[in-house]
Amino acid sequence: MVVKRMGIVWNLRRLRTERDMFQTTDLIPALAEHGVHLSREQVYRLVAQVPQRLSMDVLAVLCSILHVTPASLITVIESHVQVSKRGPDRGVAGRLGSWGRSRADAH
Repeated sequence: MVVKRMGIVWNLRRLRTERDMFQTTDLIPALAEHGVHLSREQVYRLVAQVPQRLSMDVLAVLCSILHVTPASLITVIESHVQVSKRGPDRGVAGRLGSWGRSRADAH
């Protein structure tokens, strides 16, 4: 069976460097000018990782700072993944296969 998986590419790092904002900390004063106060660590995570949750206010401010739209910041990637059909759920041991058994059980 083939299932559709959705993912995103977070383009903040690329867009930031295209605008000569090479240090993560370059975003801190720009964000603060728009009323968004994030710690150095929060800004680093915002740049370095794909955010799982992002407030609309922060998204709007990033778009304003970088002069882009949300579609420029976020690229949606669709992939199709082949998954095997399996019988009824056999619990953790069934999902783990031989990893779920002790050495004595495996022999």
